[in-house]
Amino acid sequence: MRVLIIEDERRLADNIAQVLREREKYAVDISEDGLDGFYMFQSNPYDLVILDLMLPGMGGLEILRRIRQNGKTTPVLILSARDSTDDIVQGLNYGSDDYLTKPFDLGELVARCKSLIRRAYGVAAPLIRIGELSIDTAARRVQAGRRVLNLTGMEYQTLVYLAMRQGQIVSKEQLLEHLYDFNWERFSNVIEVYISALRRKIDPTRQQQYIRTCRGQGYLLDEPSK
Repeated sequence: MRVLIIEDERRLADNIAQVLREREKYAVDISEDGLDGFYMFQSNPYDLVILDLMLPGMGGLEILRRIRQNGKTTPVLILSARDSTDDIVQGLNYGSDDYLTKPFDLGELVARCKSLIRRAYGVAAPLIRIGELSIDTAARRVQAGRRVLNLTGMEYQTLVYLAMRQGQIVSKEQLLEHLYDFNWERFSNVIEVYISALRRKIDPTRQQQYIRTCRGQGYLLDEPSK
């Protein structure tokens, strides 16, 4: 999943980004300026925006207003030192999906981020079941039947993104855009490598094909046909 942090307190933004990258293996981009942050949002697909209100260039509420005015439904989590009821109500009325006041616990922030992303994809519960495959996004635990799968961080994120869009064709370009940030040098066959590894780990016998290749279109994760 790819997250945009628009926050002018660089140390705070870096701390949030580090936790999301290391703990959840999210791709994270950071902007310290409101105008630049809004441009980044317009130019790239994000699964979540973490938005401060007091920003140079363009304020957080104006960014939020423009995001919603443009019909974008990307979840937005406001982070702000403004903790009055009126401020929180105003943020929610402008279209934010959640509001967290500073200072906050990073563990709580991560949990809220995961919940917002799940809901944006129509997945209410942290446990996703697809046939005998179960993905516990809260515990970051994947099982195929009774077997617990040992996945790398990027294998896990690839699987989760496909699972969030179960039954839909996901292109290679969409996977690259949602799993990597600006700082990664994209190699042409990296997605194929992860898909191949996932297929091998989910079903070493290759008798059940959970991840199907749709020639010229991308990949589709669904229950294997009987």
